[in-house]
Amino acid sequence: MIQLLTKFKVNAMEKQDTRPWWNFGYVWFIISGPLIVVIASFITLYLAISRPDPVIDDYYRKGIEINKTLDAQRDAMTPAMQARNHAATGIKPTKP
Repeated sequence: MIQLLTKFKVNAMEKQDTRPWWNFGYVWFIISGPLIVVIASFITLYLAISRPDPVIDDYYRKGIEINKTLDAQRDAMTPAMQARNHAATGIKPTKP
């Protein structure tokens, strides 16, 4: 029995794979995930540097114009809102 176990151990040691690490497919599979992320980050960095965002000229003035447009739309709806409120409550609106 002891001879059989020692023979098994010797055979197991003789069958060990002595190939270098780069010959195993699972090693490349594990390395490929982080490698793809690193390559994608360099591509993103290149795109960010080569194509800067455009600067909006005079954004403050454009914001004021948008607010004026919204105020004009609200003011245009004032008579309709007063009529709706009068119809719903029966109370005439007071004139300012």
